[in-house]
Amino acid sequence: MVFIILIVVIFIIIVAYYFSSKQVIIRTLAKTPNKPVGGLKTNSFTKVTGKALHVKQPLIAPFSKRKCVYYKITIQQKRNNGKNSHWRTLISDSKIQEFFIETKGEHVIVRPKLNPKNFKSYLVIDKKTSSGTFNKPTKEFLEVLKKYNIRSDGFLGFNKSLRYTEAIIELEEIVTVAGIAKWKHLKEPVEGYAYSKIAELVSTENQKLIITDLPDHNFNKRR
Repeated sequence: MVFIILIVVIFIIIVAYYFSSKQVIIRTLAKTPNKPVGGLKTNSFTKVTGKALHVKQPLIAPFSKRKCVYYKITIQQKRNNGKNSHWRTLISDSKIQEFFIETKGEHVIVRPKLNPKNFKSYLVIDKKTSSGTFNKPTKEFLEVLKKYNIRSDGFLGFNKSLRYTEAIIELEEIVTVAGIAKWKHLKEPVEGYAYSKIAELVSTENQKLIITDLPDHNFNKRR
């Protein structure tokens, strides 16, 4: 009986790993061709790797205050229930904006949206911080908590057990984006881009954009 339970547990772990967002994205990108911008064919699913550049005023990450085109943050609180404890998510927030990918002097534009969401993503966590009974939150963490209306202390003034993670796509960070290639004429000029025609990676009903800042050797080595 114990052996069967062990096998079931191992199977669940393997399945959870295989179908995790990170592994799904790595497998998809591993079998997606990486084309130079000039070689992009209309309506083909392809990936482009290069520097992320802002199209408009960049976002500011809540904790690190770095300029970026995409950030995802979570704030969790540790809750105790008798002998058991768990982390409850208080805040899960993200913002994203359209951005360029620059590679070898050429540009592709990407226009991700959160509502309705037209992309899948996996970002490497850039910043972590935490607080607890004998661990005061930093000034930067307190500012973030204040922004989201979360008190850092609880019963009798003791610090709450809180933790924070932040993942961003910083300006000029190397990213990989996959999508359906389109060549479009610009109706209005885009700041920082001098041409009237530009390549764009877009989503469809059946194919969302894929965005990641994982190093490209994670998926290129699997070809």
